[in-house]
Amino acid sequence: MRVGLLSYPMLFQREGGLQVQLRATLDALVQAGVQAELVDPHCHRLDEYDVIHVFSAINGNYRIVETAAEMGVPVVLSALLPPAWDRSSGACARFADRLAGRLTAWNVQTSYAQTKRALQLAQLVIALGAAERTAIVAAFRTDPHKIRVLPNGVDRRFFDADPGLFRRHTGIGGPFVLMAGAISPYKNQLPLAQTLGSASVNVVLAGCAQPQHRDYLRQLLDCPNVQWLGALAHDNPLLASAYAAAAALALPSQGEVFPLVVLEALAAGTPAVMTRDSALQLPDSGFALRQLRADDMPAWRAALDGFINRPPERAAVSALVEQFTWRRVAQQLADCYAGLLAEVSESSATLPAERRAV
Repeated sequence: MRVGLLSYPMLFQREGGLQVQLRATLDALVQAGVQAELVDPHCHRLDEYDVIHVFSAINGNYRIVETAAEMGVPVVLSALLPPAWDRSSGACARFADRLAGRLTAWNVQTSYAQTKRALQLAQLVIALGAAERTAIVAAFRTDPHKIRVLPNGVDRRFFDADPGLFRRHTGIGGPFVLMAGAISPYKNQLPLAQTLGSASVNVVLAGCAQPQHRDYLRQLLDCPNVQWLGALAHDNPLLASAYAAAAALALPSQGEVFPLVVLEALAAGTPAVMTRDSALQLPDSGFALRQLRADDMPAWRAALDGFINRPPERAAVSALVEQFTWRRVAQQLADCYAGLLAEVSESSATLPAERRAV
């Protein structure tokens, strides 16, 4: 079984959760014995593969799914859609798509319609959590029977992270709140940094700011309680050490799908406060994970103060995500690929002879 993994062309021109997910999934699949590789569409045809796994239903990836469908190649689609989508927003998006079509003689198609087409054409859709699955069904009218819920994994090195490297590198000895990830207004770091500054809580940023967000970064650095580590590569030991050294992780963004930074912080034994607009759900995690409205800064301050002043036991925090391993992800994906191929083979066998491919 040869499996091709790919996403939109400019994916690896920056770093983020999707890039980490794709690379980690690929490495785990190979270690599990699956013949998996990144597809270079300039050099390889999609029909050279038994299964195509597309990561993200947006960014024009519907064209990949369409092409694979035309070639008769089964497609697994990791949707990666915000759980904020619901029945109402889906209805509004369909209305907007119809309106745009009528106004342009159907020469313009919305991103909603493209995403919906990718979901419809894929034989198997992967959701990272129950909330994302609900969003895919309610907003995009996707057949629920072809959706599988399969969370991300966490690299084992985060469970063994040592805070010493961070302390030696930065000289920061006291408690601090870590905000890891891209720096942008959507990630919403500034209002929380300002709120924590009024309480004299130190904040450490770790992440990249794109050129259009450099002014936003400068506003953050104008806060007297904020320090910036720069853009750390995901495999940089300093990142794992920062997770372990932090009193808490904060992710106040306007929405997330299934944030790896939260899983990684918890793996390092560090509690987290994050947006409630996410597919991440961990049973019995309230002692170490709070999920709040992105605009409720008093609640964020209270939650972070609680973790700083009454830190949970780190081993118990790590145990919350012990089951989230990339090895487990790879095995479940391998089962999905094999099951999909079996279904396709069975369907082909039942076709009349004159309709089978020759």
